[in-house]
Amino acid sequence: MNAYEYITLREHPELAESAAEWFHRKWGVPKEAYLECIEAYLSSATEYGWYLCLNDNQIIGGLGVIENDFHDRKDLAPNVCAVYTEEAYRGHGIAGCLLNMATEDLRAKGITPIYLVTDHVGFYERYGWEFLCMVQGDGEPEMTRMYIHW
Repeated sequence: MNAYEYITLREHPELAESAAEWFHRKWGVPKEAYLECIEAYLSSATEYGWYLCLNDNQIIGGLGVIENDFHDRKDLAPNVCAVYTEEAYRGHGIAGCLLNMATEDLRAKGITPIYLVTDHVGFYERYGWEFLCMVQGDGEPEMTRMYIHW
């Protein structure tokens, strides 16, 4: 098994542009939106971080933390967003490591609880997340699941 490298973008700010492009390709959100959030983190305007998993210096997994992940419950913040692992690397525990890294980092900064929205059932519970409520996604016809992590 490969030894993956888990980093924050503050540890490797030179990856900001490529990380924004990678997240854009995975989720279709404009690259500029990711760059704006990443730059706020790099400049310490926010402690909401960006976390990556690298394999041979290639991004194979990542997630971010933002104020609101496109839903109507603006009071439930911050939100983990853009959780993604490249298909070839799924099942290796990468997303779990990234989730744990983010929750521990934020807890160390006094930021708790944190939230995330997802349609997945059963995945996030493995990493200590608890179902909280249903929320309305911006422009979405169906409600989606909101989880909380203390």
